[in-house]
Amino acid sequence: MGVAIRDIIADYKAPVTWEALPGTAVIDANNALYQFLTIIRQPDGTPLMDRNGRVTSHLSGILFRLSSFMEKGIKPVFVFDGKPTALKQATIDERRKIRDTAGEKWKEAVERGDEAEAYKQARSSTRVDTAIIETSKELLGLMGIPVVQAPGEGEAQASYMVAKGDARYVVSQDYDCLLFGTPVLVRNLTVSGKRKIRGRQITVSPERLVLSDTLGGLHLTREQLIEIGILIGTDFNEGVQGVGAKTALKIVQKGEFVQKLAEKQPGFDPAPVMDMFLHPPVTDDYALAAGHPDPEGIRKMLCDGYDFSVERVDRAMEGFTVKAGQKTLESWF
Repeated sequence: MGVAIRDIIADYKAPVTWEALPGTAVIDANNALYQFLTIIRQPDGTPLMDRNGRVTSHLSGILFRLSSFMEKGIKPVFVFDGKPTALKQATIDERRKIRDTAGEKWKEAVERGDEAEAYKQARSSTRVDTAIIETSKELLGLMGIPVVQAPGEGEAQASYMVAKGDARYVVSQDYDCLLFGTPVLVRNLTVSGKRKIRGRQITVSPERLVLSDTLGGLHLTREQLIEIGILIGTDFNEGVQGVGAKTALKIVQKGEFVQKLAEKQPGFDPAPVMDMFLHPPVTDDYALAAGHPDPEGIRKMLCDGYDFSVERVDRAMEGFTVKAGQKTLESWF
């Protein structure tokens, strides 16, 4: 998921407090939903479901996490992926194979009672399908949260909106947003809190990356950062075998990007990938003003439709009313 440049940008990731995050945050919707579906599961990896077997993990994540955001003064905007470019088809096919294989391994682990392995494979089998996307949009609409439909990559659209100054930062776990040019990327907002990773409990906290600081510290231009991504491999191209982030950084800093590609991948033209990051399809057709939430509609959808507890839903909606003097959900807006 995303370009693997973590090893060279670790020094530029800075912890950020929730108090520093109020304002409009553009959320990479597909990435956030994937995180919700991955994390919100039973111990054996089974996702939350209603009595009819419909997955509800994503709905739980949207309601409770976004309630927490708004309580802290963060105004979320969800940006959904549009039609994928042909450059991404190989990545899509490979991810589908990985999910299908993991799904079979999950069933096998459940049958033999291996809970740890089942949980691991269930996470790897996570998929954001049409039903997940449509029910997410329905709930977001009822909550009054703006939704933007990107013509292509959601990360590209989100990055564009922040670069325009229409929002403060992009929320995503993937570093691709930096290649797409977002001035500020905030990670871990959708997964913050106590998490069990590889058998041990850790606390995941928000962290911020500022593109200008990252490029300045690495002595790179944004185009050179994209070159590093191309060498490692992105969603739009296969990387050079054996080249990781640190090696790619050295190659680019020495000015040997073109030479290395010609040597290792003769016939490959990096220009379309470079252009995808520098000039992706985006739109100005969006509105960021929050709508009026519909408390009764939320209860009807979640409680009547998906077996959510009325008490828990009402408690989550209290997060919309944290400002002094506000007495109703609608008054937050």
